[in-house]
Amino acid sequence: MRIKSIVGATFRLITAVLFIFSGLVKLNDPIGTEIKLEEYFEVFAADFGDFFLIFIPGALEIGLFLIILEVVLGIALLMNYRMGITTRVLLGLIIYFTFLTFYSAYFNKVTDCGCFGDAIPLTPWQSFYKDIFLMVLIFYLFIYRKQFQPVIGLKMGNILIGISTFVSLIIGIYAIEHLPYIDFRAYKIGDNIKENMQPEEQPIFEYTFTRDGEEVKSIKYLLESDGYELVGYEIINEDKTTPKITDYNVWNPDVGDFTEQTFQGVKLMVIVVDAEKVEPQNISDISNLLGEVGGSIESVVLTSTDPSVFELFRHEYQLAVPYFFSDATVLKAMIRSNPGTILINNGTIAGKWHYNDTPNVGQLLEALN
Repeated sequence: MRIKSIVGATFRLITAVLFIFSGLVKLNDPIGTEIKLEEYFEVFAADFGDFFLIFIPGALEIGLFLIILEVVLGIALLMNYRMGITTRVLLGLIIYFTFLTFYSAYFNKVTDCGCFGDAIPLTPWQSFYKDIFLMVLIFYLFIYRKQFQPVIGLKMGNILIGISTFVSLIIGIYAIEHLPYIDFRAYKIGDNIKENMQPEEQPIFEYTFTRDGEEVKSIKYLLESDGYELVGYEIINEDKTTPKITDYNVWNPDVGDFTEQTFQGVKLMVIVVDAEKVEPQNISDISNLLGEVGGSIESVVLTSTDPSVFELFRHEYQLAVPYFFSDATVLKAMIRSNPGTILINNGTIAGKWHYNDTPNVGQLLEALN
């Protein structure tokens, strides 16, 4: 019985910690979860039917609900709170997540499930194996759910679950209405975009040779004149040879490629991922800022909006600065705000602001110092 208790307690603790950690990481950036869910819904719509498209407008709310549920379920496990309900919900969630990760991995549909947000990127197969591991733990907890006695009384448990839900909701809403508390992406303040477009290391090859019937491995290329015959090779530091940023590109039809120019001098970038989703009150402060800045700081707009739509948009809101195009995925990675502003100094990100926190000229100058 003692071994059974230790196994149950261990499984319960591991599951609780993983769910709480996963939830908190995503609670830091609910917009990232929204983007990932939209990707899943689009894939399912293409593979199973247009029915899944109806979920896309509510992806943010669905994502926030699932995030909070993860945190609350983890806390409930720590307290052995209503283990009948808790383990049933956990089992349902892990079956759902396992299906998603298997489908993504097997059919190569979504390259990153977003299980741990941008903090710990996982490949589809890594995500699937993680979910299989969790399913074993949760299934055990479900089978032996009656052996877990509540740590505290039901009334106090209800209060703590209620508080956990409320606090998680407030944390998530604040991250949505401003920016993530911790930026795990390659466009965080202090990062140099151009440097992040370069690999950390040059590739190191491990070569496999044969000589006199024996296999020899070496990171140096051995000569055929010395009796070595090359059989094959592999890159042994591949994880450090892929740049953090691989898809940053800026252009417009008149200028052509403008990517390199964005790394020169000080640039105030206004990011408009989709002009058709921008509310008037969210662009007015940014428009005023561009007017105040004038020519003192070079200002540009980056957008992925259709050119004809954006022309009408910029005239309506008097965005009298040059505009360029970039991929929507890149712009969403740069800042979780549509619209938003980014200040760049010689390629280094000096400041980022959500449309609810649009800076004034003084704050821009302060960020440069």
